[in-house]
Amino acid sequence: MNIFFNLRGTVVRQIAEERAVAAPPQVAVMSPPRRSSSSHGDRPSTETLQKNNSSNSGVILDISALKMAEVDTEVPPLPPRYRFRDLLLGDQTFQNDDRVQVEFYVNENTFKERLKLFFIKNQRSSLRIRLFNFSLKILTCVLYIVRVSLDNPNGSQCHLLNKSIAEDGSYSVKAKKPEEMSLHLQGSFISFSSLLQVTVALISFLETMLITYLSYKGNIWEQIFQISFILEMINTVPFIITIFWHPLRNIFVPVFLNCWLAKGALENMINDFHRAIQRTHSAMFNQVFILICTLLCLVFTGACGIQHLERAGKHLTLFDSFYFCIVTFSTVGYGDVTPQIWPSQLLVVILICVALVVLPLQFEELAYLWMESQKLGGNYSRHRAQTEKHVVLCVSSLKIDLLMDFLNEFYAHPRLQDYYVVILCPTEIDIQVRRILQIPLWSQRVIYLQGSALKDQDLMRAKMDDAEACFILSSRNEVDRTAADHQTILRAWAAKDFAPNCPLYVQILKPENKFHVKFADHVVCEEEFKYAMLALNCVCPATSTLVTLLVHTSRGQEGQLSPEQWQRMYGRCSGNEVYHIRLCDSKFFGEYDGKSFTYASFHAHKKYGVCLIGVKREDNKSILLNPGPRHIMASTDTCYYINITKEENSAFIFKQEEKHSKGLPVPGLYDAPSRLPVHSIIASMAIDLQHPDPPEESSKLTLPTENGAGSRRPSIAPVLEIADSSAILPCDLLSDQSEDETNQSDEEGSVGFVKGYPPNSPYIGSSPTLCHLLPQKAPFCCLRLDKGCTHNSFEDAKAYGFKNKLIIVSAETAGNGLYNFIVPLRAYYRPRKELNPIVLLLDYPPDNHFLEAICCFPMVYFMAGTIDNLDNLLQCGIIYADNLVVVDKESTMSAEEDYMADAKTIVNVQTMFRLFPSLSIITELTHPSNMRFMQFRAKDCYSLALSKLEKIERDKGSNLAFMFRLPFAAGRVFSISMLDTLLYQSFVKDYMIAIARLLLGLDTTPGSGYLCAMKITEEDLWIRTYGRLFQKLCSSSAEIPIGIYRTESHMFSTSEASSSQVSINVEQGEEHHRDRGESWKEKTAHRNSTTSDQSEHPLLRKKSMQWARRLSRKNKPSSRAERISQQRLSLYRRSERQELSELVKNRMKHLGLPTVGYEDVSNLTASDVMNRVNLGYLQDEMNDHQNTLSYVLINPPPDTMLELNDICSLVHVPASLYGMMRNNSENLQLLNLILTEILCQISKNILTVMQQFFLKVSL
Repeated sequence: MNIFFNLRGTVVRQIAEERAVAAPPQVAVMSPPRRSSSSHGDRPSTETLQKNNSSNSGVILDISALKMAEVDTEVPPLPPRYRFRDLLLGDQTFQNDDRVQVEFYVNENTFKERLKLFFIKNQRSSLRIRLFNFSLKILTCVLYIVRVSLDNPNGSQCHLLNKSIAEDGSYSVKAKKPEEMSLHLQGSFISFSSLLQVTVALISFLETMLITYLSYKGNIWEQIFQISFILEMINTVPFIITIFWHPLRNIFVPVFLNCWLAKGALENMINDFHRAIQRTHSAMFNQVFILICTLLCLVFTGACGIQHLERAGKHLTLFDSFYFCIVTFSTVGYGDVTPQIWPSQLLVVILICVALVVLPLQFEELAYLWMESQKLGGNYSRHRAQTEKHVVLCVSSLKIDLLMDFLNEFYAHPRLQDYYVVILCPTEIDIQVRRILQIPLWSQRVIYLQGSALKDQDLMRAKMDDAEACFILSSRNEVDRTAADHQTILRAWAAKDFAPNCPLYVQILKPENKFHVKFADHVVCEEEFKYAMLALNCVCPATSTLVTLLVHTSRGQEGQLSPEQWQRMYGRCSGNEVYHIRLCDSKFFGEYDGKSFTYASFHAHKKYGVCLIGVKREDNKSILLNPGPRHIMASTDTCYYINITKEENSAFIFKQEEKHSKGLPVPGLYDAPSRLPVHSIIASMAIDLQHPDPPEESSKLTLPTENGAGSRRPSIAPVLEIADSSAILPCDLLSDQSEDETNQSDEEGSVGFVKGYPPNSPYIGSSPTLCHLLPQKAPFCCLRLDKGCTHNSFEDAKAYGFKNKLIIVSAETAGNGLYNFIVPLRAYYRPRKELNPIVLLLDYPPDNHFLEAICCFPMVYFMAGTIDNLDNLLQCGIIYADNLVVVDKESTMSAEEDYMADAKTIVNVQTMFRLFPSLSIITELTHPSNMRFMQFRAKDCYSLALSKLEKIERDKGSNLAFMFRLPFAAGRVFSISMLDTLLYQSFVKDYMIAIARLLLGLDTTPGSGYLCAMKITEEDLWIRTYGRLFQKLCSSSAEIPIGIYRTESHMFSTSEASSSQVSINVEQGEEHHRDRGESWKEKTAHRNSTTSDQSEHPLLRKKSMQWARRLSRKNKPSSRAERISQQRLSLYRRSERQELSELVKNRMKHLGLPTVGYEDVSNLTASDVMNRVNLGYLQDEMNDHQNTLSYVLINPPPDTMLELNDICSLVHVPASLYGMMRNNSENLQLLNLILTEILCQISKNILTVMQQFFLKVSL
């Protein structure tokens, strides 16, 4: 070996010398840079190897050469002969010499460790060994039972003697011959069983010794004195001894004690089995199994022991002993079978003592595990998960309201009745929740599991990978909502990682966190929907109520037993929901294949009462709301419609069949329900003859007036099957056709706006929406309402001179969700002259990031202040506001006492109701149950009656028991928890979130319409019914109505308490005195908002005041004392009203604000009077017991009569088609007028001829 190292060192030294000779210094400098010695990491250099090798061989190297090599940072190049060899071989020659192969875990290669690995450590092999051991123990017990059964105590013989028993009881003994004894043993079954017992005993003994050796840890006595080792020795050693000593073959060995060893082997085997399948949550099963095995072993040991001991007594059979043990352990003790000798009696005493000690301990452990499993909720069965369907609900804390909302909405669908709901919550189950889950309705299909969604073990318990869906909800009552969102995001990530194929339904609070869960199948951002819905409530009244009713599952049976007509109608229409069906599979829409969308929507509503609102092409994933007449229906289109129930659950009874069955004539194909009778036509012709003067020429196209010259009932143009070619044009979102009707003078006086997308989005994931924008961004200083700057000196809302009423939003902070309040109010389809100024009243000033996002919008301002400060309200212009939106504050969402989170908000809003009665206040509450305190009046009998109705509906199990509360029905109050059902309903209707976002303006799709509103005035009442309004809108502007917001007045008398409820028709006595000075074109030009200049409607103001005075004269007191008491109460309220009015005026004077806008009731505009009537605070002019209410009718029947001041909710046609539809409508109206004039002339001629004929006949 030394010679080898010497030769190796010599070769290395020669190579180094050749390199030094072949590479002079100047060549080394000019050569390209070579790889340094450090390029191979920690590999030693060549010189180091030479030194190490030479040190082993004793060869002395040149030290100077080594020092020079250390100084140079680069290795000199090799000669060509070495370069090619290095190219082929690399540096493996030197690397292979120094590499050392390291073997790990060499301690496991010993014979003992291999045996231990096979018998103990390895899960599968040890399981097989224990199974074999268990089988041996069971076999010994079975052999013992067989031997006992075949044994005859009377004929028992000793192994050396023959014993014969005589008839008198005496016996004689004689010696056995060895040959007879051997034949007897070989021929009997007992000998065979004895041989088998010996074999089993030998195997068990060897296995026990081997396990004891492998388990040895230094103390041999600890293993020897184990009970299992002692039992093994008792049951095996005697049999082994009989191999060497034949006289002991018939000795009694208590082999039945092997049952305890079998019990231990079975426990170990089950533990190994659970460990092999990685099942760690089997403690309850193990404990129950151990308890059962213990009872069986006690009974088996007692039965075998008593049977053997009683061989000297009554000779009990094994079954008799078993029967005695069962009776004894069950504490019955019949006494028919009893042990007779003292050894067996002593054994019974010992067994009872052991049972009294062992069984209570195991029962206690079982009870403890049972209680713990009840807290944790146990496990969801794998077998059930594979055979039944279930969904998982993941929440951070489970409240009773959240649970009931989910269960009621989820199980409201018929096809979900067989689903199981597994609730996974990290907190312990609440007492109220436990009581609910114990109800038989829920206990059979709702399972509560305490665990975390971040642990795979808990997700495995819930069988997340087999679930049909996973709902992950955020805790909105947390003080830190961002932290709650972060927890939701982690739960969503964990669920997606564990079960990638499980659909996720995620609820997020903050919009900036939405993009983290973009991978989820369905996501609902709470603040996005909340602010968009509150914004639309300002321009489309009761949008929150309409959307809430649409996303709740109901059969429309609420309020059907009520004596009130409005409650029955309101409850019936609340059952309308959104459904979908393929056109080719539909009876509703199948006949409209190849026709326009508008035609299909109108005729489906006219024929079936369903409202077609949207459609989706087969090759397009986007849903289009009211795409207009240019959309031609195809058989593969998916139709989205509003109806009480889906088409598959509907039966069709045609009018023709019904009339035919009754013997009535069947109308023709072109007969219409709106067709006028013959006498009406003749009367109309007679009126035309009385006024032969032609109508006056006008620059505008107007409908003929009813009471004017040449008056006839206006007709409605038919809805075309296919729109003309002029309407089928490409969509241009940037076209400003919604402003075509604006006069040039208005354009010159208005601020110049542009249309475009907001340049700065406050968060990632916001949908781009085309909006009205400023040409240049406003400076941050100009956004402050109450402070002037260098650009303007305005310090209050009055100084700005806004033409439209303000919209004030009161919020705690300027969160990113507030951006979604501004966007729908500044969308491109809102007419410019109807844009309301927006004032943000914030508790804390906004940051620059938020200001950067809103500075591009016109007429958007902010101010620091709170609603409980009167000065702040006056400074932000509350007396010039039409709507005040009070957003729930995050800091008050959690309270020590349940349902007290809304206390401050409710009291502040009530104060504003008293100070500013004409103001429309829209409030968001944390808990829906607190809406009963809005507009609270203790002596309001009507509200008390509605409270009873709510209790009745709740007892019936209605999901919409709160719907009859007046503030909710009027759209004055809203709770975001009402929209939780939107996420739940998406499990069955995966399109609901998309439709809701389109309705609220959160998403915009090219070619899709938007939600707007139109107010019914006196000029529109000639239409009469909702069905005719549907036809008028479809034929003129292609708009689709989806509901009506109606305001009615109801009265109570004190004597009737709450039993009599009388409805008053607002328009009574005024139906035949209406003027139509404004054309339908002018009415449909600006129906996106309900606000207008009050000076333009003096007639409306006059009618409203007459209505208020007429209501004050109704229901006179029946006695003088009652009249006097009411007068006193009226005077008191007038004085209270005057006191509050003076308080507000004094504060305005103190702040330097003009008091012109805050006047008495007599000086209010018509809109203010209507607001006061809606709120029930017109106390100076109206009866004290007057109650007014507003409610929403979703998709009412076509024959529903229209009333004054009804507000119709519409799905407007896309803005690019609106101008074209209006032009087509004008052409149709012109054609209609021409045809009307022609018919009038023909009628005049016919009547002239008839008059002349009758004149001649009379003569």
